[in-house]
Amino acid sequence: MCGLSGEMRFDGTRPDLAAVQRMSERQAARGPDGRGIWSRGPVALAHRRLKIIDLSELGHQPMTDAEQQITGVFNGCIYNYKELREELRGLGHSFESTSDTEVILKAYRQWGTGCVDRFFGMFAFALVEHRSGRLVLGRDRLGIKPLYLARTSGRLRFASSLPALLAGGDVDTSLDPVAVHQYLSWHATVAAPRTVLAGVRKLPPATVRVVEPDGSHRDHCYWQPSYTRRPEYTDMGPSEWRDAVLDALRTAVRRRMVADVPVGVLLSGGLDSSLIVALLADEGQRDLATFSVGFESEGGDDGDEFRYSDQVAREFATDHHQLMVPSERVSTALDGAVAAMSEPMISHDVVAFHLLSEQVAKEVKVVQSGQGADEVFAGYHWYPQLASVAREAEPDRYAETYFDRPHGDLARMLQPDMLPRDDVSGRFVRDHMAVPGAETALDAALRLDTHVMLVDDPVKRVDNMTMDWGLEARVPFLDHELVELAAACPPDLKLADGGKGVLKEAGRKLLPHEVVDRPKGYFPVPAITHMAGPVLDRVRGALNAPEAKRRGLFKDSYLTELMAAPGEHRTKRGANALWQVALLEIWLQTHGI
Repeated sequence: MCGLSGEMRFDGTRPDLAAVQRMSERQAARGPDGRGIWSRGPVALAHRRLKIIDLSELGHQPMTDAEQQITGVFNGCIYNYKELREELRGLGHSFESTSDTEVILKAYRQWGTGCVDRFFGMFAFALVEHRSGRLVLGRDRLGIKPLYLARTSGRLRFASSLPALLAGGDVDTSLDPVAVHQYLSWHATVAAPRTVLAGVRKLPPATVRVVEPDGSHRDHCYWQPSYTRRPEYTDMGPSEWRDAVLDALRTAVRRRMVADVPVGVLLSGGLDSSLIVALLADEGQRDLATFSVGFESEGGDDGDEFRYSDQVAREFATDHHQLMVPSERVSTALDGAVAAMSEPMISHDVVAFHLLSEQVAKEVKVVQSGQGADEVFAGYHWYPQLASVAREAEPDRYAETYFDRPHGDLARMLQPDMLPRDDVSGRFVRDHMAVPGAETALDAALRLDTHVMLVDDPVKRVDNMTMDWGLEARVPFLDHELVELAAACPPDLKLADGGKGVLKEAGRKLLPHEVVDRPKGYFPVPAITHMAGPVLDRVRGALNAPEAKRRGLFKDSYLTELMAAPGEHRTKRGANALWQVALLEIWLQTHGI
């Protein structure tokens, strides 16, 4: 787990090494254990290292395969790197290190861009072929590891974080109206390849991009489950599905224990993280370090779920750590969390994850997290509504159920120059759901949520907040084989028992029933939900700042209406509308835009 960056020039001139160095330094928190920079002709690569696998200097990056003349940088972890190394040795390759980075170089040498099909893991990488001058960029199937791009007519820069590209300089920071429309429609999600900045894009998940020396490029999307009932599963009943899911999750959790340092678990006390702990205990893991965070109550809302996480910790005898955050710390922690965001994120748990990661990083370098289970196994309360219509009616039902607001509402919020002429967010959903596959209405919704909304909201949130403290988070529910299995699972088994039915049945084999059958919880941060005093002061300060006035993104009449009643204006999904608007402005100001 690390931070990579680089630059490729298309005019034959040498890259701006000072800019590449600035990008690398901005990612120091992602890789506090080492640094490196490499340049050859029109290409430069830089790397910040977090030592997880092969702690020696033989794992240093950028790494070069001198025989084949390939140099690369890599962020993430290839969980099956040991098996691949043995396979590659059998094919005649020799290794100098025990790192997964070297496995990537040799795998590319052996299989070309098809190497990604063999990787089990989370990754973003950049490889340079010395002879051809070609640059190859790749990203994992579920977009767990980020890769941001900033291109001009003569140059491409890339980095693991958007702020790193800003540190390099010369980025078009004007706002992208389509991305702002998505942000205000989808609970702050902006789908790849866009970001809210017109000059920054993201390499989509499950994509390999080959960039030629003249700047031309081609993309290959190498993975996408069909979300149909596969023939090999037609004779399976509920108990067989339960066992298949449990076996696949067990494998996913086991894979994510691969490390040369201890691995802990972020334990909320919900079904998903509790299952991870139970499976690790079942595998013989002892004295597993687990971590939970809670906040002071505000407005009658509980701010912690310690009663559940404590129960799981006792049940499996973990080395449990509890962090209680006072309300006054939320407002001060907010600025640090926003600084860590590669893109603006409004979910309250972003602050929780940032504060938790700060403490966890003092104890371990790697944790497993339950992120992704709700999208993969249909755990949210709105999925039954999405499943209740015909397949062709799903885009409209999805917009009614999921969107924060309809397109028409944006006209009274945004200045005219920032408002697209038509409902671009709705059109995105219609186009995505029109792609072949996705047998039922629920399949279409889960495909969109898993491969778009999940990637650019919860998954990004976990990466940004943990990596700001040099902490690697692994997400077994996004193991691609488990996702493929879940995609083929009959919708009624996922919707059963109030959602995640097949996963709950698996949980009953390992967990106390009160943990499985508890009401669904969320990561509560009451100080933000109820706009407690210091948070509201921060919001008002940002919206009244000279930068906000110059930007003029939102209509004054709309902002006046929100600030007159800070806690009353809600999106269709119940989020605080003022928080959504203010967070975007706070993020822009924090990053000097």
